[in-house]
Amino acid sequence: MKEIIKELSGWLLYIVLIIALTWTVVTFVGQRTEVSGSSMETTLSDKDQLIVDKMTYRFRDPKRYDIVVFPYQYQDNTYYIKRIIGLPGETVQILSGMVYIDGMRLDEHYGNEIMENPGIAEEPLTLGEDEYFVLGDNRNNSSDSRASDVGLIHRKDLIGRAWIRVWPLSQIGVIHHE
Repeated sequence: MKEIIKELSGWLLYIVLIIALTWTVVTFVGQRTEVSGSSMETTLSDKDQLIVDKMTYRFRDPKRYDIVVFPYQYQDNTYYIKRIIGLPGETVQILSGMVYIDGMRLDEHYGNEIMENPGIAEEPLTLGEDEYFVLGDNRNNSSDSRASDVGLIHRKDLIGRAWIRVWPLSQIGVIHHE
């Protein structure tokens, strides 16, 4: 009987350690997420499976063009994935379908087409010290910082950055942000 209890205790300890390790990784290091919709086409597609890096922003500030994940504030368990375009302290404006940062046209190659709706960025929009302006790559099919229900994203709301695509297998690999 002692042998059985010793064996079961060993297995129980092993299971508890695995659960604790898994919780630590999912909470602090990375988590899997699935892209839903076409707002990030052609960079990311509907049903792509990603690993989100939750560590990087503990050691450095988010950069322009990082693809980030953040919660949608009006629906529980709904997360958006977009590209950072405007950084804290910058002034963002969309004129004639093009993005301007501090009055200079942004040289970017992610948008699929000229934006039809500048939304709240029709007028110059100066970002606060912890605010980011994000856009989907599929600009005319994306709910992003231009929409008042998404708006500017605060640093504390950034869950992490898209790191690795794990599905589909034909496109597995590190996601390039620039």
